Amino acid sequence: MGSSMSRDSLRRLTEGWGQDCVGQREAQVAGLYALDAADEKAIPLVDPIQQQANLATDGGMMLVRGEGWKEVKMVTVSAVRRRGKDERGRLPDGRRYAPWEPAITLERHSYQAALCDADEMEGFQYLEGCRRGLLSCQQVSAVGDAARWIERVTETNFPHVTQIVDWFHAAERLWLVGKNCISGERERKRWVQKRLDDLWAGQPEEVVTELAQMNLPQHTDEAQVLQAPGYFTRHKERMRYHQYRVKGYPIGSGTVESGINIVVHHRLKRQGRGWTRSNGQRMLAALSELHSGRFASTWRRTHAVA
Repeated sequence: MGSSMSRDSLRRLTEGWGQDCVGQREAQVAGLYALDAADEKAIPLVDPIQQQANLATDGGMMLVRGEGWKEVKMVTVSAVRRRGKDERGRLPDGRRYAPWEPAITLERHSYQAALCDADEMEGFQYLEGCRRGLLSCQQVSAVGDAARWIERVTETNFPHVTQIVDWFHAAERLWLVGKNCISGERERKRWVQKRLDDLWAGQPEEVVTELAQMNLPQHTDEAQVLQAPGYFTRHKERMRYHQYRVKGYPIGSGTVESGINIVVHHRLKRQGRGWTRSNGQRMLAALSELHSGRFASTWRRTHAVA
């Protein structure tokens, strides 16, 4: 039979456990970076992924008292499972999967979220990836929105993974160019669809060539329009979507975006609320463990009696 608890007691208990999670996480990161290559097998695994995994990193916003809106950086690690023919859905453009395009499901998600800069998130990303077994996983992809800090920390931590630019961010950039550069709805749709078809077929060079020949409007307030040629040129090797589909890689970063809503926004971005940095950090560490399905094991570890 359960017992009642005052709101103040519950708050103190939650904040205390959150602080324990913060301390544990920082100690584990420090311990990982102290290991050399020969010690990697000694890393304690938590629900390791052996066959195929995906790593996704992104950011969300929360209100910090006295500081304003600040970015919460987050990493999500997921197992990738190939679905059978009877489970197949549709491709992002609405077409059904062809027989050679394996449908996939991302599951068994785990998270690390923190109010931190890119260098700190580098450590948290490395911790979560190591705990899930990415150092020895057979096939690993990393889908992101092409932010430079995400590309950098992922390359530093896991240089063996295949980095992929999120399909929907690339498509959004093309629609933005079409909106600002092509008059006429029919012509605009035809132009964008042709560029999307080129990307879908794994031919980003065609998109780069087309953008280089366009007269982009210099008066536009949309910086992303003017930056589009450089964007697709710099990231073209991470836009080989045809190859990714054949290999069974995900091409969308929805796991981390939905994770930010579930782990961060649902609790920390409610209307009228604001958090101090210290309490917000504690809650983020605690929520990361809770939504990763590790509440019981983390509680036992943080409350172990010496």
